[in-house]
Amino acid sequence: MNIYVGNLSYNATEDELKQAFEVYGRVDSARIIVDKYTDQSKGFGFVEMPDNSEAQAAISGLDGKEMGGRPLRVNEARPKTEGGGRGGDRDRGGRGGRSW
Repeated sequence: MNIYVGNLSYNATEDELKQAFEVYGRVDSARIIVDKYTDQSKGFGFVEMPDNSEAQAAISGLDGKEMGGRPLRVNEARPKTEGGGRGGDRDRGGRGGRSW
């Protein structure tokens, strides 16, 4: 199961995140999402646990629990939606409309 972990301290490490979840079972991966320009944490991450019952126990046990001085928000991750969410007009930049 892929688990969303929000409200992380900006100083949290992936090792700390993994250790918090390993109390409940096997962890395949723990990632903290960082801004690609500043390389700073965005304050959320994802943990993958192969056993659903262990993952549910981790969600129940860690949601609202304090880590790094902040209460975690933990739930099952929703699938990523298509499109990237930028929206807007695809025909910008003077490429469309008129043919002079």
